[in-house]
Amino acid sequence: MSVQVAVVGASGRLGRIVGQVVDATNGFQLTKELGSNNSLDELAGVDLVVDVSLPGVSPKVVDAALEHGAKVLVGTSGWDADKLDGLRKKLASLPGAGVMVVPNFSVGSVVGTHLATIAAHYFDSVEIIEAHHQGKVDSPSGTARNTAERIAEVRDAHGGVVAPHSNQTARGDDIHGVSVHSMRLAGVVAQQEVIFGGTAETLSIRHDTYSADAYRHGIAVAMKAVMDQEGLVVGLDQALGLGVPVGVDDAASDPVEPGA
Repeated sequence: MSVQVAVVGASGRLGRIVGQVVDATNGFQLTKELGSNNSLDELAGVDLVVDVSLPGVSPKVVDAALEHGAKVLVGTSGWDADKLDGLRKKLASLPGAGVMVVPNFSVGSVVGTHLATIAAHYFDSVEIIEAHHQGKVDSPSGTARNTAERIAEVRDAHGGVVAPHSNQTARGDDIHGVSVHSMRLAGVVAQQEVIFGGTAETLSIRHDTYSADAYRHGIAVAMKAVMDQEGLVVGLDQALGLGVPVGVDDAASDPVEPGA
């Protein structure tokens, strides 16, 4: 029997692609497409809710989906660490419930962030530059926020991130010590560059998305993974088999250039 899927935010650019992916994926059937004029009560009876709505709406969508007993796949930005912690606590009291929050469905972007967490063991100087199309209303992007939070988590074991003059407006948004700079430009789909600095060298990890077609494979992978999931999972790392980096010894990993 096919998994019955509802897409919330179905009329948006990503929502339309999600609908196409559902239609093209064996074992899944698109049964409901919700927009701003629909009631969340319409989520009753579905097995999976894919939320690609808006940051201000997304938590309500997740709550409604869980009330109706559906698994939830979130592709909406705005889920910071505090919101994720609250969701994690909520799920702890709901046996069998599962939510996957995916900051970016692009496989290349996920791998790029994973590589950045490896590099973070060795560099205490790091900043992020992200650019998106002019229609993206939130900044920094969910991908940049997730990348910064994961880098900061790694750096906590090594004395933190060195971020000079972070109190100046032009230094970007400070996310747990990592400066993030956002651009919204015509002609851009999505772009992120993580730049690490060391003694007489820099390391850049950059990913570019040229069209929303880059998200199709990741959406299909996430839909299948969340149906077997309990609790909260953030990102596609587990579904893609990206685990803890092999050979990284926290105790032995000093920064390339200790902060002055």
